[in-house]
Amino acid sequence: MSLPLHPFAAKPSRARSAEKSVFWIFRLTTYLVLACGAFVFGDIVVKGSGTIINGVKTTDYFPYVTNTFIFESPESLYVFEHDGKKVEMGDKDYRAFREAEEAKAKKDGRPAPKFKADSYVYSAGGIWPCIVGTVLLVVGSMTIALLLGVSSAIYLNEYAHDTRIVRFIRLSILNLAGVPSIVFGLFGFGMFVIFFGWNVSLLSGWFTLAFMVLPVVITASEEALKAVPKGFREGSLALGATKWQTIRSNVLPYALPGILTSSILGIARVAGETAPIMFTAAYVVRDKLPWEVDKLGDFFFQGVMALPYHIYVVSSKIPQNEYTERVQYGTAFVFLLIVALIATTSIVLRNKLRSRYKW
Repeated sequence: MSLPLHPFAAKPSRARSAEKSVFWIFRLTTYLVLACGAFVFGDIVVKGSGTIINGVKTTDYFPYVTNTFIFESPESLYVFEHDGKKVEMGDKDYRAFREAEEAKAKKDGRPAPKFKADSYVYSAGGIWPCIVGTVLLVVGSMTIALLLGVSSAIYLNEYAHDTRIVRFIRLSILNLAGVPSIVFGLFGFGMFVIFFGWNVSLLSGWFTLAFMVLPVVITASEEALKAVPKGFREGSLALGATKWQTIRSNVLPYALPGILTSSILGIARVAGETAPIMFTAAYVVRDKLPWEVDKLGDFFFQGVMALPYHIYVVSSKIPQNEYTERVQYGTAFVFLLIVALIATTSIVLRNKLRSRYKW
């Protein structure tokens, strides 16, 4: 019978080789994933920022400048020859240009000039209605999801007993997290658009997106509540506080950082979904902004444009060319900036709360 090796003895060469191989496999896999992600994001940033910041301005009417792309509505692009030069104009500028040229020709007693222009849909103007619609959808749906999700998490963690029904509810919540977004879109279409009669509107989109992200919010919020030490609850109850007073004053403040983490995950998913809003909230094009309504109540029952749906439309529903490509990358770049800004705000708020409520 051989004696066991000393615990501090050198490992056999085969074991060391296997350990080293596994280490490098994991390391290279991680670097490969990071490289792929960096390539995708880098490509979007380089091409998208060129559309927004460094757009080629061939004429005074060329629409791709920073302010125009951010703060204007989508337009058709007209490309034509004028005085031996290639001119690119948005729909509004093209009409104004033609009217000015016709008025000038009439004043000079010349025949009205004829322009042979090629038009490209959604290749001029900007994405301001899409930005506004996306922000409204994210804020509204996350407000509903956090109210319902945190309330459900409080009940499951603080009030409900560990019964078979409660375990079944938790399992159902976990399973709902894996349901494809298109299913939630069809559910929202049948429930909110048709049954409730809300039609394609902000309200339908809010509740559809909220129900889609609700499992993530409930699960993360419940884990945040579980992380709060039991001593906080017991001490408060021992001093005569009620159950709700204990939860409100001694549990929720310390669970807020974890709850905000769930909101970050929810924002990332809600902002990027196309399928649910395709059936419930998004329009291909809408000239008016959401606040341009006759009555306040109409605000909630109107459809909006949204960045992910706009990217889908310009990428797959219209003929592709060099002009639509710039719109695609520019929209994707702005979309990433908005999601990053909202997520960064949540992270900063979470860190402040975490530093304030320590145990």
